[in-house]
Formats: sequence, structure tokens, C-alpha cells
Amino acid sequence: MDKVKVGIIFGGCSEEHTVSVKSAREVAKHLDAEKYEPVYIGITKSGAWKLCDGPEENWEDGACRPVALSPDRSVRGLLVLEQGRYETIGLDVVLPVLHGTLGEDGAMQGLLEISGIPYAGCDVQSSALCMDKSLTYLVAGSAGIATPNFRTVAANENVDPDGLTYPVFVKPARSGSSFGVNKVSGKEELPGAVEDARQYDSKVLIEEAVVGSEIGCAVLGNDLELIAGEVDRIKLSHGFFKIHQESDPENGSENATIVVPADIPAESRLLVQETAKAVYRALGCRGLARVDLFLKEDGKVVLNEVNTFPGMTPYSRYRPMMAAAGVPFAEVLDRLVSLALTGKMR
Repeated sequence: MDKVKVGIIFGGCSEEHTVSVKSAREVAKHLDAEKYEPVYIGITKSGAWKLCDGPEENWEDGACRPVALSPDRSVRGLLVLEQGRYETIGLDVVLPVLHGTLGEDGAMQGLLEISGIPYAGCDVQSSALCMDKSLTYLVAGSAGIATPNFRTVAANENVDPDGLTYPVFVKPARSGSSFGVNKVSGKEELPGAVEDARQYDSKVLIEEAVVGSEIGCAVLGNDLELIAGEVDRIKLSHGFFKIHQESDPENGSENATIVVPADIPAESRLLVQETAKAVYRALGCRGLARVDLFLKEDGKVVLNEVNTFPGMTPYSRYRPMMAAAGVPFAEVLDRLVSLALTGKMR
């Protein structure tokens, strides 16, 4: 039986390039070699596509060849430049192991739709919705899910600092991890926080600081057939949680410990899981996502954000949540490929 040829796209132009490479490295380690034949496509920070041997730390220094995704649906694969001519490499499915802008925002998903190649994860519409936190809140709120109070700030718009109730969080509306995110305790801090957020996106979000525990839930599946991972809780020593911005992330966060399973009551755990599934369905997610929420002292759950292709590094949150629910990473990958090819889990 022929192996399924899996294109693994990693790297990218976003601020999360390095995290994507690390995630792809873990995918390479755990993808079942007896069932799948991986084809590695690295995207440099400048946006060049390269066919390479794998997502090693210095992958660009290896024997890479220029490659492009064929827009011709009859090819369903790659065009590789070889001695002045293009050769084709067919792909059965793609794992877009990309985080942030041009990876999780629907752009890559649109390319794959045009190419006709099945791919794992959310489609164009749900990727775009989840990437823009203001749209996420609007759609989720219309489905009856609690969200923070917020306002958006356009590119050239000035904000009246006296019109806000502090503290607030200022963040890029469409960016990944915690890049450009600041907690603002008073009006004198607001202009600098807005400018910091604008380094990553012209559209800025200002939202209330929800008082409660930061909780996450991994979700895997399509439509009604969903698996919720164990819930995790972010235990802070000080400040606020800044994912993927630690100076030495492999050795843990500088101000946070991830507790999984979360040390919360059983009824709260169930509520978080059911809310995460409701968010996932309301936003049209498929394949996988990590839904981040707040658990307030009164037991209410409030949406924080949705990551449509969360980090898969050893220190990322999605894998431990699924593993604690009895789904190891190799099985997660197997299910993702199956979902992409058939629309159903095995």
C-alpha cells in the first residue's frame, strides 16, 4: 500500500517563524513513517518557498530547492525548479504548521483551496474569523458566549485615554502569541501600548481586563464529532502570561506554570470544555484549535481567544492537554490527516 504523501509547510513571514520551525520539528518526530511520506516545504522570513530535507534549526543552509504550490488543480502538488525546468511533486494532503500572520489568518488556506489539495485545520473563513479577535468576539457573542467588553482602534485613530476604565489590555487585533500585547494600568501608559500593538497590526484592540483564571482547552475534530482535551490553567507568579516570548522557552516560562489537568472543580472543567466546543462550532472551526478562556470566581466562563493552529513545541499547551485526555501527539497527527482527507475521524 502506498504511503500518504504529506506536505509539511513551516516557517513563514510572521513574528512566529521560529515557533513554527520548532512545531514542525516535533511533527517530523511524531508522524508515523510507516503510513506517511513527508515532504518538507520551508518558507523563509522573507517569504521564499524552499523544498528542504526537514525543519532542522539551520534548515535554510541545507540542500534546498526553490518550490511553489501549483495553482493548477490537475497537478495538486508542488512545482520544483530543477535545472531551468519545473518538475512536479504530487501531494495527497498538507499540514500547514504555520502560526500567526499569513499562516493562521486564511491566506495559506486560500492558496491551498485554489490548489485543490486537502489540508488539515480550519478553512479560510474560520481562520480569518479567529485571527481577528474583534470578529471572534462579535461572532461568539452573537452565539451567546460571554466575551470581554472591547473597542477597536483604526490605523490613524486617536484614543481618548480618559474614556477608558483601567486596567485594560491593548493588543494587535490580528496577530499571534503575545506579540504587541500590554496591560495598561493607567492613561499615561496607553499611547505607548497602542504604538507597540501597531507594530504588528494597523487594527488595535482595547479590551477590559477580565478578573479570573486563564484557562485553555484543546479541541480536535469536525462538526459534532469533537474531542476536548483536558483543561489547563496558567498559574502566574506575577505580570501576565506571554506565550512564546520567553528568553529560554525550553526551560519554562519566566512568570507562569501550566497546570494540566487544571486544578479547578469538576463542574467548572465540564463547563470550560463545553464552552470551548461551542466556541469552536460557532466560529466554524475544523481539524483542531486551542480555545483560551477566563474562569471567573463566580464560575462564569469568558472567551479570550482562539488559536487555529496552536504551537506544537514541547513547551506548547495543546499537546499536553490532548495527551492528558489519552490522545498522544502521533494520534493527533493521524486524526488530523484523516480529517483532512475524509472529513471524519477514524
